Amino acid sequence: MVPQLLETADIETASDDYASRFAGPVGNYFLDVQAQLTLDLLRDFAGASVLDVGGGHAQLTTPLAEKGYKVTVTGSADCCRARLDRYCEKGSFTYLTCDSLHLPFADNQFDVVMAFRLLPHAERWQELIKEMCRVAGKAVLFDYPDRRSANILYDLLFDLKKNMEGNTRTYTLFSRKEIHHELGANHFEPPQFKPEFFMPMVVHRKVKKPVISRSVEAVFRLTGLTKLFGSPIIVRSDAK
Repeated sequence: MVPQLLETADIETASDDYASRFAGPVGNYFLDVQAQLTLDLLRDFAGASVLDVGGGHAQLTTPLAEKGYKVTVTGSADCCRARLDRYCEKGSFTYLTCDSLHLPFADNQFDVVMAFRLLPHAERWQELIKEMCRVAGKAVLFDYPDRRSANILYDLLFDLKKNMEGNTRTYTLFSRKEIHHELGANHFEPPQFKPEFFMPMVVHRKVKKPVISRSVEAVFRLTGLTKLFGSPIIVRSDAK
């Protein structure tokens, strides 16, 4: 039975059905880009302790552990650790089932606190950011879908996207101003924004050619279009 916690969006994210969105060569491409940008953002925190809130999707556990980070993952239910146990090396992470909005950790307990695939599905996202900032001693990282991108057509194209992908769920779009404001309200520095892709991910999924996706996205990145209009965005903000 699923515990009645305040935020349980990560239960779906930790499921095999959700993982199917990142299956195959194109899915590997998505995860490679995400992992590389994340590791680049953490480059000055070698060997740091990292708390991955709602990280049962297991997308970043192995890349972080292989680089020497001490990884702790939380989930909203015991089932959220299934993919971690199946795909991550035993002993490479610590897992705890708990409420994402009331993490059972001391202030500043971890060097870095991160959350991926979670913020846009959390109803109380401001509280989630606040709690992440509370337990982070040095920095927070998270990803989100930005309004200033192809997502501007979200309301018009959501049904089409769902028909194309099959297992799309609703999500909240954010502006850089909103994210900046919320981090500042929790006494964190102005964030760094690292967009992942210029083209919508659903387009890459339909093309099914990672070599084409890499080439096209490389052009958009070089021209600066990804920096201006890319999404999803990975954010890093440091504690003041």
